Amino acid sequence: MRQIVGSLEAEYRRYKQLGEEAMAQLPEEQLGQASGPGANSVATIVWHISGNLASRFTDFLHSDGEKPWRDRDSEFLQRSVSRAELLERWEAGFSVLFGSLAEVDDETLHAPVTIRGVSLTVYEALHRSLAHTSYHVGQIVFLAKELRSGRWRWLTIPPGGSAAYNKNPFAEKPQGR
Repeated sequence: MRQIVGSLEAEYRRYKQLGEEAMAQLPEEQLGQASGPGANSVATIVWHISGNLASRFTDFLHSDGEKPWRDRDSEFLQRSVSRAELLERWEAGFSVLFGSLAEVDDETLHAPVTIRGVSLTVYEALHRSLAHTSYHVGQIVFLAKELRSGRWRWLTIPPGGSAAYNKNPFAEKPQGR
C-alpha cells in the first residue's frame, strides 16, 4: 500500500513542476543571477536542492542521509551554467529521490533512518525533506518572478483570479492521486 507515500511523492512532483515552470520563464543569462550581494541565484539553489536530494536518498534506508561525498558548501558557490546543465543537475537530484520513493511503501514509514547521525523515522525524514525542498522551490519562484518583473506568467492563481479558480479548483489535489 502506497497511499501516504504516493501523496508525498505527488507533492514532490508538484513542487518540481513549479520550479521548472519558474525556471522556464528566465532567459539563460539570468539563471546564475542573484538579486544582490550574498543572495543565491536560481543555479545556486538548484545545486543545493539536487545535492541535498542525492545525499538524502542515495541508499536511503541503509546509510546516513548526509553522505561523505557531498560537498554542501560548494553547492552555494555562484555559478554561470547553461539551461541544459541546470536541468541536468535538477533531474539528477529528483531521479535519486523518485528512485528511492519507488522502493518505499506505507509499511516502511516507521522504519528508522539517520541524517547526520540523528535517528528519524522514514515519515519524519520525508516530511522534513519535502518541507526543505518546497522552501527552496519557493525561493526559485520568488527570484524568477523578481527577475522577470512585469513579464511574469503566474504559476498559481493570478491576482483577481480567485473567484474563477474557486469554481474549478483543479490544482488542489496533486496529479497522480
